[in-house]
Amino acid sequence: MQIVTVAQMREIERAADAAGLSYSEMMHNAGYAAAAEIRRRLSYWCATIQDRPARILILVGPGNNGGDGLVCATALYSGVNPVPLTVQGYCLKSRSQDDFVYCAARDAGVPMVSATDDPGLAQLQGLLAGADVVVDALLGTGVARPIDGLLADILNHVTSAVDSQSSVLVALDGVTGMNYDTGALDPVAPRAAVTITFHAPKRGHYCYPAARATGELVVVPIGIQRQHLSSLVLPASDSVFLIEAEYVRRVMPVRAPDANKGSYGKVLVVGGCLDYSGAPTLAATAAYRVGAGLVTLAVPAAIQPIAAVLCREATFASIGDEAGWLNPAALGRIETALRGLDGRHGLVIGPGMGQAAETGEFLAGFLALARSVGAGGRLVIDADGLNHLARNPAWPSILPPTSILTPHPGEMARLTGLTVQAIQSNRIGIALQFAQLWRHVVVLKGAFTVIAHHEKGAAVLPYSNPALAVAGTGDVLTGCIGGMLAQGLEPFEAAICGAHAHASAGERWRETHGEAGLLASDLLPLIPSVMHALRHPDTKPQ
Repeated sequence: MQIVTVAQMREIERAADAAGLSYSEMMHNAGYAAAAEIRRRLSYWCATIQDRPARILILVGPGNNGGDGLVCATALYSGVNPVPLTVQGYCLKSRSQDDFVYCAARDAGVPMVSATDDPGLAQLQGLLAGADVVVDALLGTGVARPIDGLLADILNHVTSAVDSQSSVLVALDGVTGMNYDTGALDPVAPRAAVTITFHAPKRGHYCYPAARATGELVVVPIGIQRQHLSSLVLPASDSVFLIEAEYVRRVMPVRAPDANKGSYGKVLVVGGCLDYSGAPTLAATAAYRVGAGLVTLAVPAAIQPIAAVLCREATFASIGDEAGWLNPAALGRIETALRGLDGRHGLVIGPGMGQAAETGEFLAGFLALARSVGAGGRLVIDADGLNHLARNPAWPSILPPTSILTPHPGEMARLTGLTVQAIQSNRIGIALQFAQLWRHVVVLKGAFTVIAHHEKGAAVLPYSNPALAVAGTGDVLTGCIGGMLAQGLEPFEAAICGAHAHASAGERWRETHGEAGLLASDLLPLIPSVMHALRHPDTKPQ
């Protein structure tokens, strides 16, 4: 599913209008689709109401979002509903008598009140106090400045009423006060239980803090078809899509019944130090769990006995010294391991490697070897590998082509020179910007992880799971991606499939255990089952 910016949505609507689907038809379709979604939920929302109709209050803004709300009001008022209901419109500003959607609502019998005729907002407070469902159709994608004055007062009353009673807030397209591109949220913006957005979700729906105010996100069609967009040209490098099961099922590795371990590639995991002996083994085990045929660990000799116990299935590229961290003396053995790789492989470097100065020298030598022996292009770099890179201003040029970087926001800040706040305020845009600048794949971890490619655009995971906010889950993610590379996927697709397997395992754990207490190793046995369920969607989870 496509995720769009405000500018892209305007271009989509313009192209549809030019192709014969008028703006008025799109507004009509949006309003009726929103009414259908509200109607579908009314019996549940109003199950406790007895001896009176359900009361729906539509808050109507002055622009197109308000027009959607007026059409929705007309559709609810005039349609066949599962429960008896009343519909009331409350307009932020008086709408023109030539406004056809306003006239249609009024002529259908929908009562209307305007804030301009409601000094002190006394009528609004009364309507809110009696409302079972409040529909926010005040401001849509055009919000561009802080909210104050009358609108701020209205939203404060809405928030107070919704918080103090059992009414349900439904937002059309998005809550008033959200930035649809970045996810920024005005302090007075309300929180919706459900957001009904039109044609495609917007980037801001998958960015915090707006995602917190979105509630359940429902995307409804407004009549725009592929043939309406034949004249539309949107660069692939700026496109963003939501990662859905069908896409992952289509691109994930296929398992052949006559396969052997060589069929699914080799993964070399390089990392670890005395302080972080478990990180590389988490990555190695994850690579096996997503289906890699053979995983080799290259870790300091001092922690190899520990690693051998934690990942019994791994082979080892033994580093013949007792240093507690990776250092340039290990490069000879690493070169041998790299030359033993064939075309189906994945390289993982960084988990648990620490920040010793000698390790930074080792990393520079490793990258030079990876490029010289032709093992590049299938590299995932994570954790302290990223921190060492950030110390070299020319780092993008020393990586093999189309490497995969998996930073959390702090690591991304060090790589870009931006603040964490700046990155989090525009996660999708920042990931796209720097993937295009660096010409590498960026996996920006966090709620709604973003995977960006300099030519293919970006993909967004539809998951925001606080259970994964624990040490070691990033190492598992890195291993998942490395295992997908080894099975022959291209870097962008490998990052998407690995991230999806990792996130799906987290969701499976949360369904059973909740949002706290997960250990990174808990994800590992769940990965095969979520991948099996993906390949065979009719199979019941165990």
